[in-house]
Amino acid sequence: MQRTRKIATATVALSLVAAACGGSDDTADESGSTEAPDATEAPAADAPAADEPAESGEDVTIRWRTRPDNDAEAEVYGAISDTIDAENGDSVTLAYEPGTTDGANYQDQLITEIANGTAPDVFWIPGTDIARFQSAGLILDLAPIAAEDGFDTSEFYPEPMYHLTFDPDAGAPGDKLWGLPRDVSTFAMYLNNDLIAEAGADDPRALAEAGEWDWDAYAEVATAVSALGGENKGFAMDAWWGPIGYFIQAAGGSYLNEDGTECTVDSPEAIAGLTQMKAVYDGGLAVAYGESGEAPWKAGTVGMFMNGRWATPGARADANFNWDVVQLPTGPGGTQGNWLFWGAYVVNANTENPSEAFDLVQSLTTAETQAAISELGANIPSRQSDAAEEAFLGFTPPDNAQAFLNGLADSPTAEGPLWTGSRTEFDNVVGAAVTAVINGERTIEDFAANICAEAEIATFGG
Repeated sequence: MQRTRKIATATVALSLVAAACGGSDDTADESGSTEAPDATEAPAADAPAADEPAESGEDVTIRWRTRPDNDAEAEVYGAISDTIDAENGDSVTLAYEPGTTDGANYQDQLITEIANGTAPDVFWIPGTDIARFQSAGLILDLAPIAAEDGFDTSEFYPEPMYHLTFDPDAGAPGDKLWGLPRDVSTFAMYLNNDLIAEAGADDPRALAEAGEWDWDAYAEVATAVSALGGENKGFAMDAWWGPIGYFIQAAGGSYLNEDGTECTVDSPEAIAGLTQMKAVYDGGLAVAYGESGEAPWKAGTVGMFMNGRWATPGARADANFNWDVVQLPTGPGGTQGNWLFWGAYVVNANTENPSEAFDLVQSLTTAETQAAISELGANIPSRQSDAAEEAFLGFTPPDNAQAFLNGLADSPTAEGPLWTGSRTEFDNVVGAAVTAVINGERTIEDFAANICAEAEIATFGG
């Protein structure tokens, strides 16, 4: 028998959510910022910590958190929370908390708060961190509750569900459920069409349509825009494993072997990708490595900015020029070298209200909720269906949203955790080494000769 739901499954009207967030663009334009609460702030006085049960007869408060990429995206999730909360009635109250956008600091803060008993009941984490949180006993196995509900996970993309149902004891997917995927995404190039036209460069969208959008074409556009001088640069990206991995994968390389047990970032193909990346920076075609790529692109001084779908709300709010997206240029490996990014809503292992928490996870991942979020630009629905894709393509700008789906169709590498070893340590070692190469503090030859030994010691313990 299925249990009675305590949180309404949100049938989120798109117009309602859009109305709730309708002022975000104007607010951002007028004030320059809509500050989101920092993850280190203490919980609100009326929001009980996860390990403090509500007293008998009291209403339940469920706190939940995401890590929005920007203020505009934070408003999207705040509006979703308000809509679900309004449909719950008085029995369950939701309290949404935007986390920081500082990468691993967000996850580290969550771990600290779980230990202190102050973490939210439900929170989003990147796919790469599922094993880290599970192995430390920080997230709840939702399989028993899901079975009681008769919940079906088959509509979600199989790549995230492989890891979300992984049984570490069996070394394979099994009767486990560590969460549900909030979204999927791929990278695309966010374009400043005005700047590219001013530089006299070919339109990357036309090049992609003609099958001519490759590394040579990309370099020509970046060179032309950079030649405008001043603060103008052809390209920008943020310094983390995703953009680095694009260059490696587009050249035919990879960070790790297929089962994640061996470093392969020293292969000739991976080194060719890193060499191409360094050439972009050495040629003065990009915003300085380690500096934000999004801010100068929004300011109108960057022709192409590589990022995921999650950057769309900020682009809609702040890009005061003609912009669009295009799929990533094909590398010598024969593909875009793209990623299938995903993250999941998980439940704090110490929550006093596991049923209500799972109800919220379900509500946040319904087709209706995902469609509303897609309309507002934050991501691609993690449920597979033609209807979902068609709806996604209708949400503009950008006009060329097909670029993200093209990435999904072009053999992207699925983001995922290491079930044996530490993905965080691997990324830290490789990321620091790549930074040293780009900054001229380490040669590519030294990187190729030593990086896997260094990374494997940190990742696997030897």
